[in-house]
Amino acid sequence: MPEFITIIYLIYSFLAFYFLFLFVIIYAKNKDRIFYEPKITKNYSLSIVVPCYNEGKSIGGVIESLLDSDYKGLKKIIIVDDCSTDDSYKIIKSYAKKYKKVIVVRTPKNTGKASGAKNYGAGFVDTELIGFVDADSYPKRDAIGKMIGFFDDNEVAAVTASVFVKKMNKFIEGLQSLEYRIIVFTRKLLGFVGAIYVTPGPLAIYRKKYFDKVGRFDENNYTEDIELTWNFLSKGYKIEMSVPSKAYTVVPDNFREWYRQRIRWNIGGLQAINKYKKTFAKSGILGSFVLPFFVLSWVLGILGIGILVYRGLRRIVINYLATKFSISAQTAILTFREINLTPNVLVFFGTAFLILSLSFTILALFYTKEKEFKKTRILSILIYSFIYLLVYPFVVINSVIKYLGKKQKSW
Repeated sequence: MPEFITIIYLIYSFLAFYFLFLFVIIYAKNKDRIFYEPKITKNYSLSIVVPCYNEGKSIGGVIESLLDSDYKGLKKIIIVDDCSTDDSYKIIKSYAKKYKKVIVVRTPKNTGKASGAKNYGAGFVDTELIGFVDADSYPKRDAIGKMIGFFDDNEVAAVTASVFVKKMNKFIEGLQSLEYRIIVFTRKLLGFVGAIYVTPGPLAIYRKKYFDKVGRFDENNYTEDIELTWNFLSKGYKIEMSVPSKAYTVVPDNFREWYRQRIRWNIGGLQAINKYKKTFAKSGILGSFVLPFFVLSWVLGILGIGILVYRGLRRIVINYLATKFSISAQTAILTFREINLTPNVLVFFGTAFLILSLSFTILALFYTKEKEFKKTRILSILIYSFIYLLVYPFVVINSVIKYLGKKQKSW
């Protein structure tokens, strides 16, 4: 059994180092292009669709942030109320009366999912580009304009933005802020190899004719933004990212809501994997890189926590039995000769990977620092690296169980 665990550990180490060095190589080759944004050469017509369900507290601010956009090609802001039970619809109508650009529509009946409201709103769009913004997300004034230039490449189907946490009043929000910043950095690096695997809801823009051609959002998928992106990639279209384009989103402020959100995200990921599993390890960026990367990231997380738990429990059991035997036999529990200070190759790999991972995390945070917020403390980085990330494999495991048990909810 120990030999088997050692083999698993070595495989885990190889894969972990492989992906880490891959990101380092991509960064070294493209570090001068991270903040690149093409100049606008054409004023593409654009409509933004905002799905809304019981977002009375935030929808007004979202509409105002879109109205403040400096992109002149923004023709329509379509707010889709999915039969809210709060005052959302009333608030939206008040903006529609005041601003001609704001259009309010309501689904005939509650679709129960963001993708349903998005697809319904897409039916009212006749512009060259169609964008989507969540009802709790706030794009900066220049965010949209900094994304448009990428569409001069006719093969580009979608452009995504940098998503940051809007407020950090609670510690868990601060940890998510670190996570989002690291995601921004790694997603841009993936973009350099054509492997962006999601166009997040807080702000994403699509070429309308391609959006319609692939069948719009899959309303059976929990993470419609991942599924649509994979659909584009499977058809050979390109996905780009504009790092200077920033959108701020509200994140869960308690563990329960965070946990529910991550379960939904992971179930959606599993749905997408199941839908596109036939492309695995085949030609095309989806099958040859994105899908294997997505799957192996989860495998590494589960393997890592599994090895950690195994080694911890094994050490506890061995120490307990040794202590119990020594007491009953009235012998020394530990002698000087039993202290082994010889370096262990597995410990060496683990320590090296830990140092390199922390260095990469600090590099990512350096590239995504925000003037609006306080400087990141080392303590927060350590808690994020050694506690926050260790929780995630358990979320993945539970997501798999729920997915197999079909215990899935809407919105």
